[in-house]
Amino acid sequence: MSAQPKSVTAAMIIIGNEVLSGRTQDKNLAFVAQMLGEIGVDMQEARIIPDVLETVVASVNELRARHDYVFTSGGIGPTHDDITADCIAAAFEVKLEKHPLAMQALQAHYDAQEADFNEARQRMARIPEGASLIENPVSTAPGFKIDNVYVMAGVPKIMQAMMENILPTLKGGETLSSITVTSSIPEGSIASEMGALQQQYPDVNIGLYPFYSAQGAGVSVVARGRDVAQLQAVETAIKAHLATIGAPLVDRPKAIASQ
Repeated sequence: MSAQPKSVTAAMIIIGNEVLSGRTQDKNLAFVAQMLGEIGVDMQEARIIPDVLETVVASVNELRARHDYVFTSGGIGPTHDDITADCIAAAFEVKLEKHPLAMQALQAHYDAQEADFNEARQRMARIPEGASLIENPVSTAPGFKIDNVYVMAGVPKIMQAMMENILPTLKGGETLSSITVTSSIPEGSIASEMGALQQQYPDVNIGLYPFYSAQGAGVSVVARGRDVAQLQAVETAIKAHLATIGAPLVDRPKAIASQ
């Protein structure tokens, strides 16, 4: 029997008081998770934390030790509260320096705009020692990578462009497959049986997603996993149980309201 392939895992840290306060809504987590999923990287944790050095340092060090990749968004702009670069340097216990290539690119960017490349804007060129730059094709100010930590902007358009640049460099794992079985029956009617099925197949993630339509309550059972044979066995078991209790299969509704 071949060994089960090691899963490749990731975590994301969303940094910013403005996100915690509700003034800004995060749009990056779903984008990153979807892109990673397509190459077989499982997003297993996500945190939203304030612009507090001790909190960022602790989160980065904890998550980088536990996952293959850590992605951060936010806090690399020109203002005094953009402290993510400082935090990453502290987490890795290295110096923070103005990177010559970042300085050169930003100088050219502001020269082209006939704008002053002042001290505040130069803050965006500060990169932890030993880090490599992540290109920013939108507004020039780079992100950076150090070890397995990828530091990117919070502005969705910029962050997503950075993510698209680094995606080809990431080593993924075996991608997930999924099956969906939908029936016009309340989820509570099959909850215990699905729980038992989950215990029987621990490597398959089985979720129940209830919905409500004009015909009444229904549920979609979604199973995800990497072993196609196990997924097929789970699908067969779900359909067999539904047939036993006389629960009809229906088409999956376009909108499912999960709880």
